[in-house]
Amino acid sequence: MPDTLTTVFGDQIKRVIKISKAPTAINENNVYQEGDQNVLSIIDEMVNHLLLPGSSLDGMKNLEELMDKANSGKACLLLVEHYSNMDLSIVSLFARMAGGRGQEISDSIIAISGMKLNEDNPVVAAFTGAYSKIVICPSRSIQDMDPEKDKEAIARANAINRAAMKSLIRHKYKGKLVLVFPSGTRYRPWEPDSKKGVREIDSYIRSFDYMCFVTINGEILHVQQTDMMNDAVSKDIIRVTVGPVIDCNEFRNKVLAETKDDDKKQAVANSIMDELEKIHTAAEPERLKLFSDQ
Repeated sequence: MPDTLTTVFGDQIKRVIKISKAPTAINENNVYQEGDQNVLSIIDEMVNHLLLPGSSLDGMKNLEELMDKANSGKACLLLVEHYSNMDLSIVSLFARMAGGRGQEISDSIIAISGMKLNEDNPVVAAFTGAYSKIVICPSRSIQDMDPEKDKEAIARANAINRAAMKSLIRHKYKGKLVLVFPSGTRYRPWEPDSKKGVREIDSYIRSFDYMCFVTINGEILHVQQTDMMNDAVSKDIIRVTVGPVIDCNEFRNKVLAETKDDDKKQAVANSIMDELEKIHTAAEPERLKLFSDQ
C-alpha cells in the first residue's frame, strides 16, 4: 500500500482540524475567505517533508513583474497546472522560498476554489483554509444538475457564483494575483478530459489585464480514485516554472484571429492548456537531470 496523506501526516491533520476555522457550508456571504496563517505553517511543514534537494521556482522575475502590474492597479492572473491538492501549497511556499519579494507575492494570491473543497470533507476544508480564496460552484457541477429536480440547488449555486463574481471584482484591482486552474479540476490519468481547459476560463482572460502561466514539474501528491485524504504521497524534486508576463487581450485576440473552431471560448481554453504543456515539457529535462547529479 502506498503512503498517503492520512498515514504520513496524521499528527499534522489532527493539529489542523483542531485550529481550523474554515466554513464547511458555503453561501453568498462567505465566498471570500482569508487564509489562516496558523494552518499555513503546518502545510508548509508537510510540503517541505516531501521535497527533495533541487526543488525550486524558476521565473521569479516574471512573478515580480506581474506583482508590479497588480500594484499599479491592473487585474492580474496566475494560470496554474493542476495535478493535486498541493499545487496551491507548492506555488505559495516556493514563492516565499525564492526570497526577494516572495512573501509579498505569496500574500497577494487569491485562489479561485470549487465549493466541494469546503463542503465534501471537513479535513480538506481545514487544509484549504490556509489560503485566501474566492469560492465558486464550478459550471461542471451545475451542468450535472437536473433543471427540474435540482431547482433549489441550482438557485443556490447561481447565488454563490454571483456573490463570487462581485467579490472578484472588488479584489482584483487591489494588488492581488488571482490564481486559477484552467482545467477546473485535478488531472486524473484515467479521465483524459480532466486535463482539458474549461470554457469559462475565457471569461477570466477577457476581464483581466495581464497573466503568467505557471507549471509544476514533479509530483509529491498523487490523486487516487478514493477520498482526497487518501491521495498517495511521495518525495520528489519539484520545479515550479513561471512564464513571462502576457497581455491578456493580446493573447486572446491572437487566438481568436487564428482559430477555425466555432467554439471560440473553448479555443481560448485549449490554447492556454497548450501553452502550459509547452512550458511543462521544456522544464522536465532539467528537472530529471537533477536526479542524475545527486
